[in-house]
Amino acid sequence: MAKYTIGIDYGTLSGRAVLVDARSGNELASSVYEYPHGVMDKTLPDGTPLGHDWALQDPQDYLDVLAHTIPAVLKESGVSPDDVIGIGTDFTACTVLPVKADGTPLSFLSEYKSRPHAYVKLWKHHAAQDQANRLNKIAEERNEPWLKNYGGKISSEWTIPKIWQIVEEDPEIYDAMDRFIEAADWIIWQLCGKETRNSCTAGYKEIWNRRTGFPTNDFFKALHPKLEHVVDEKLSRDILPLGKRAGTLTPAAAKLTGLKEGTAVAVGNVDAHVCVPAVGIDGPAKMLAIIGTSTCHIMMGEDERQVPGMCGVVEDGVMPGYFGYEAGQSCVGDHFAWFINNCLPASYYEEAKRQKKNIHQYLREKAEKLRPGESGLLALDWWNGNRSVLVDVDLSGMMLGMTLQTKPEEIYRALIEATAYGTRMIIENYRAHGVPVEEFFASGGISQKDPMTMQIYADVIKMPVKIAGSLQGPALGSAIFASVAAGKEAGGYDSVFEAARAMGKIKDTVYYPIPENSERYDALFKEYRILHDYFGRGENDVMKRLKAIKKN
Repeated sequence: MAKYTIGIDYGTLSGRAVLVDARSGNELASSVYEYPHGVMDKTLPDGTPLGHDWALQDPQDYLDVLAHTIPAVLKESGVSPDDVIGIGTDFTACTVLPVKADGTPLSFLSEYKSRPHAYVKLWKHHAAQDQANRLNKIAEERNEPWLKNYGGKISSEWTIPKIWQIVEEDPEIYDAMDRFIEAADWIIWQLCGKETRNSCTAGYKEIWNRRTGFPTNDFFKALHPKLEHVVDEKLSRDILPLGKRAGTLTPAAAKLTGLKEGTAVAVGNVDAHVCVPAVGIDGPAKMLAIIGTSTCHIMMGEDERQVPGMCGVVEDGVMPGYFGYEAGQSCVGDHFAWFINNCLPASYYEEAKRQKKNIHQYLREKAEKLRPGESGLLALDWWNGNRSVLVDVDLSGMMLGMTLQTKPEEIYRALIEATAYGTRMIIENYRAHGVPVEEFFASGGISQKDPMTMQIYADVIKMPVKIAGSLQGPALGSAIFASVAAGKEAGGYDSVFEAARAMGKIKDTVYYPIPENSERYDALFKEYRILHDYFGRGENDVMKRLKAIKKN
């Protein structure tokens, strides 16, 4: 009798579930649920205004994903809940929320519904940048040894700056919360009825190390007196490795999802990191770029290296036995969408409609006719700040070379090229610091539906680009970890490596570098690097000065 697992991927705007054959990795059904509250970056649902660089979510949306997508994939596939042996989930990170001791989010309580700090802080909540800047300065002054494991800087997107912001701006919320928890772990709590913490978010987002633990209480006290015991009071030192079973579905969760009580639940995971086994990666020096609204670059190494500007290196942070490396770009698909939504003339929409094409397809077809360098444009891909290798959300985007003859498709292509240059910066930075990058894989929506962009990436990084075999890479990865949580006796696997080889997959399509294009892009990348360092490394902080003028 065939056995199945379900993987659920919680993205920035929606949650998606996939039901997978545990033997072959074949996907029998999938379902997507758009978050009704979306991203709250201007006001709360009751109209309470939010500040600059806020990005919040409502955790009710996450529960609604379970209630809608899992019954949908069961119905579509015709699979019996009796044959579903495990469920796994992944989340954007660092996405965190304050909760009571029983797991109830503070935003569910009437007395806190108008308090912004009671809600989920999404990964791209950048309003804690001031706290991040001060944290990094204090850590440098104290010569904290762990700082180099995070490229020399902790991002405002990570846990400690976010909780410090709560302490300073709404200490009553800090006192009211019993736990401050990653959404990746909170959703597992809702499924199996007990709090667990996963090694991936703890390692990459909470400054935890498998060998040395968290920074000292004295360090946290140096940030703020209320934070001295933050780990024991609000976080947890009980960290579970990836691939372990967090527990089993409670009766309430079984009723919510339509699955069987007692079904295995995998420890929580992160959307980017969980993709690695989904493409069959089972060893070092193979970079996976999950390209969507942002991009996360994940790979494994055999030893621990401190690489400036990386997001983190964590032992067993991706798969057991290896050091997992993370880097990323904060704005990729987001700024392609920004351009289309804000900068196209009406005539483009009219012509696309006349040709019966959506605007993305129409613009892409015009852009792909251009040769590298033909537009004379060069962009910096910092519309949402820079994650790697500068780790600075106060940077902003730039377009150089525009004239009265510049066309929208030229700007659009220059933005795509800029994200490819950003990825090449990350690759070259790793290589310069002793971390080899020998193969390149791409997952995420853009990799599946945009051949032009993938060819540009191959030409810029001068490596073949291999494409994930699933439209739902993170969800498939979560389903793979679910099969490990279930175990071999139940019809799954006892090793994530074994599961990855059986269930992971890539497409036959490979994008190979075109030498002529690569030569042109080498010249353009040389100019990109000059601008990157000029505006990003302190020689000209005009972007930050402009932000300060805007803020004031």
